[in-house]
Amino acid sequence: MVTDRHAHTMTYTDADAVRHYEKALDDLLFFREEVAAEARALHDASPRSAMGNVLRAYLGLLGTEEKDAAEAATEFAAYRRDVPVTDLTPRERMHVEAASSWLAGDMHRAGRVLAELTVAHPTDALALAVGHQIDFFTGDAVLLRDRIGGALSAWDEDDPHYGLLQGMYAFGLEEAGHCTRAEHVGLEAVERNARDVWGIHAVVHAYEMQGRHEDGIRYLDARTDDWSTGNYLNVHNWWHYALYVLETGRTDQVLAVYDAAVHHDGSSGAAMELLDAASLLWRLYLAGTDTGDRWPALADAWARRGDGAHYAFNDVHAVMAYVGSGRIADAERLVRDREAWLRDIGPGRPDLSNAAMTAGIGLPVCRALVAYGQRRYADTVGLLLPLRRRLHTFGGSHAQRDALQKTLVEAALHAGHHDLARTLLSERVSLRPRCPYDRDARARLARGSAAARR
Repeated sequence: MVTDRHAHTMTYTDADAVRHYEKALDDLLFFREEVAAEARALHDASPRSAMGNVLRAYLGLLGTEEKDAAEAATEFAAYRRDVPVTDLTPRERMHVEAASSWLAGDMHRAGRVLAELTVAHPTDALALAVGHQIDFFTGDAVLLRDRIGGALSAWDEDDPHYGLLQGMYAFGLEEAGHCTRAEHVGLEAVERNARDVWGIHAVVHAYEMQGRHEDGIRYLDARTDDWSTGNYLNVHNWWHYALYVLETGRTDQVLAVYDAAVHHDGSSGAAMELLDAASLLWRLYLAGTDTGDRWPALADAWARRGDGAHYAFNDVHAVMAYVGSGRIADAERLVRDREAWLRDIGPGRPDLSNAAMTAGIGLPVCRALVAYGQRRYADTVGLLLPLRRRLHTFGGSHAQRDALQKTLVEAALHAGHHDLARTLLSERVSLRPRCPYDRDARARLARGSAAARR
């Protein structure tokens, strides 16, 4: 019987395919671009491999790309017709159940199944890694922390993957509010694996949430060769670098980073890259910064995708691009399309994760962004204020969702809602007293309040 390195049985998988599986798993944990080629090699070596087919299904889902997910669903359905689930081990059956659930649109159920799997098999690195990303996509900070934390004690600290799990755990700690602990664990993870880009990313988030922007710049500068190329996370980490620079007031350098690394003619057009680009430009839009012709080019990139209703978090960033470029009609068209999708599926589909995300968060946020673009600031406040403490339920990180929190602050300032703006900014400054944006916004509030009293 063939097993992986942690003694998990690999049904219908020969020894050569297991080697490809282990390499693909390494590539996945390091976010290396070679993971797709290794997954194909695994499938070629053992087409009926349970874990090989599960891995391919997960890869089709992790990019939040509608077309990739549809292709993965077709391939996985063919696999399930060919290989009875009764032929598989209990662990493999749970992977099949998780992958099938996510492919059918129930991301939350997939996460729950993988959580159950790791209770029995805590050294299943694939289950932990995929479950961790699901927690990120659904904005579940507690599970981002505890899914990994609950498995760590079962791992030998000398295991080559232990440090990579620490990197995941560090991100979960940060999202759950334990920034000092997150920094410590993340730094240890990167000490073990210099190219652990998710661990680097966790440290970067910890600095961001503490307002330690200069520390973040120094940290990334010292490790540029380790994170800036050759991995799927490099654009996102460049985005973090640009956020740091933005807080220091060097707008020209922010745009230079945008042009060189975040979005340019050679960009792939992947949703995860485009949303970083939109999120960065939106922050500049809120500040009234002239960004030249970047908005129209980005809006064109979103329009070329022709996305349907797949992941509300992506929709919001597409609307940012349309509003930023002045294409309000395109933004409103996307809103109408998602409204029609919700009507078509009806209320009886609680198994579709994106339905709740779209109805509860995605659509009202999109409407708020349109209102902001039309300078209907009071309407923006009315739409965003009731959502601000549950924005996490449609995914992303604190740093990503902060673009929406800043939109609420700016709308409150523009609308003359001074008491609300004071409260929002007091919350922010209390958490990150060194954040330049918060200090600047408070100064603008003081000037606006003084003018209103005159």
